Amino acid sequence: MKTRVALVIPTMDLGGAEKQLVLLAKSLPREQFEPHVCLLTRDGPRSEELRRAGVPVTVIGKRFKADPTALLRLTGWMKENRPQIVHTWLFAANSFGRAAALRAGVPVIVGSERCVDPWKSRWHFAIDRFLADRSAAITTNSDGVRRFYAARGINPSLFEVIPNGIPGRDAASISRREAFRRLGVGEDRRLILAIGRLWPQKRYRDLIWAAELLATAHVTTLVIIGDGPQKHELLRFRDSVTIPKHVAFAGGRRDVLELLPHADLFWIGSEYEGQSNAVIEAMQAEVPVIATDIPGNDELIVDGTTGVLVPLGDRAAFARESLALLDDETRRRSCGQAASVRIEHAFSVQQMVDRHVELYRRLLSEAS
Repeated sequence: MKTRVALVIPTMDLGGAEKQLVLLAKSLPREQFEPHVCLLTRDGPRSEELRRAGVPVTVIGKRFKADPTALLRLTGWMKENRPQIVHTWLFAANSFGRAAALRAGVPVIVGSERCVDPWKSRWHFAIDRFLADRSAAITTNSDGVRRFYAARGINPSLFEVIPNGIPGRDAASISRREAFRRLGVGEDRRLILAIGRLWPQKRYRDLIWAAELLATAHVTTLVIIGDGPQKHELLRFRDSVTIPKHVAFAGGRRDVLELLPHADLFWIGSEYEGQSNAVIEAMQAEVPVIATDIPGNDELIVDGTTGVLVPLGDRAAFARESLALLDDETRRRSCGQAASVRIEHAFSVQQMVDRHVELYRRLLSEAS
């Protein structure tokens, strides 16, 4: 008999947690598991990939932050479909999903914390602690996240650290000329990419300043790919300190994996992360990464070998380390190749799925 697994997450937006859930749901061995994805709030673009793979998707339709009817509907769905495992992802789904699973008498309840979350209030952490004590395990993608929550009263032994997985890379499907044309960047320039939601966690102001510093010494363009609530503010800031030839915004895009191999460097200036999918994808594409030295980044990047770590907020360090790599082609290529090898060996989808399968089997055995 197959094990029914309900994977609960707020939406199917184009985020990193959503991507990992899709990879897991599609790749669980179907002779053993029957996955079903529950979207607490709304549908999104990643659902199409699930449906093509034959994974059912149910939208619960939470209408506001503390919508009690959503809890009732999710509980009713679980009682009707009787999953043996409920695995919830991100705060809203961790809260509603685990509460519903408790009410429905689900044998194995698993949470998932995907990021260091300094935005949470004491009430958020109180909810986290209450539900953690009633969970069989909590998955996460980095030891930095485990340490963060352990410091806030959650038993560290509950955590199962399973690094993110990434599919194998196909050969480059577009030319460098085409990549630069799509981004509106002159072919005479060196291309630096930064990818992520436009909001304060990513500290794009630091990267904009660093790009202007670098452009005074080298012919470079930083292209920021992504959208978010800071879009207009960051455009105004860019225009106040530099010019579009030095820093460009490309919006949200679906062709990132085609563009990445043609970048000369990848930057990430975040003040906190879990485990960045964008960094993993850049490393896989043999693009040297310059990143802030924070938990999560330091588990991906071997400083000086597969990339470079710089102090948080040190704009000059971003420019200085970039200049050194751009001026030393041999070191830059060696760094990119070492990064790709590291991703291939330690961050495959198969390894990620195998670790989840092992965890699910163990928890089911303990529950029985």
